[in-house]
Amino acid sequence: MVRESLALLLPEGGARLIKTAPLTAVFGMLVIAVYILTAVFAPAIAPYGEAEVVGASFQPADETMLLGGDQLGRDLFSRLIFGARNTVGIALVTTAIAFVIGTLTGLIAASMGGWVDQILGRIVDTLLAIPQLIFALLLLTITGPSVRNLTLVIALLYAPLIFRLARAVAGGIVVMDYIEAARLRGERTWYVIMKEVLPNVTAPLAAEFGLRFCFVFLAISALSFLGLGIQPPTADWGSMVRENATLISFGAITPLIPAAAIALLTVAVNFVVDWMLHISSGLKE
Repeated sequence: MVRESLALLLPEGGARLIKTAPLTAVFGMLVIAVYILTAVFAPAIAPYGEAEVVGASFQPADETMLLGGDQLGRDLFSRLIFGARNTVGIALVTTAIAFVIGTLTGLIAASMGGWVDQILGRIVDTLLAIPQLIFALLLLTITGPSVRNLTLVIALLYAPLIFRLARAVAGGIVVMDYIEAARLRGERTWYVIMKEVLPNVTAPLAAEFGLRFCFVFLAISALSFLGLGIQPPTADWGSMVRENATLISFGAITPLIPAAAIALLTVAVNFVVDWMLHISSGLKE
């Protein structure tokens, strides 16, 4: 039933893939679709505003506040819904920025080679030698934990990993005969990158995008939990766990719900990425 419903929402080629997809991939796509719809329609779904105080501090769950209240009396269910928009949206934008930077520099390094490849490679090696979380904490402490700074810092940390993948994949393509033919025709390097190399590295990079999104998503949540990510009163799943952690001492599972939302999305994306890797590899059951 779910498989057929997803197939109806996709074009013909995508519908055929859905019908042959394993149940894990279907489950992953269903979860991702629910998260996307929740993020897009958060104001219509949430019963209260993102920062609206509607009850007492740590108010127990009842018919008006399904998950109870937080430390300020805000509705946790509403903040959980708005957190989908903020946490997932910022992670998606951050991953996209990291991919643009990492993919372009990786393709340029592989296509041009020589001193350009050496300089870019040494810069990437230097960035990869620094522990990511410590580097992120240092940069955010210096620049301040705004959404813009958080996005740029996380993108900077993950772009080198994407650079290495793009350069490795493109390295096996730039030596092909049709690339040499394009150069002999007098095509510029930018044309070779965009028209000849990039279309042939799309499949592995698409799968890598899903994996990196998971890592970026978890990194943002971890930084928010530590107080240097998305700042109050903006709803964020990482900060929601931190703000309501006291409830665990009283046997309440409320702080674990945002953590479960983070884990569920991570698992769902990995299911879909595994399926994409299986398809792009050309392996058969």
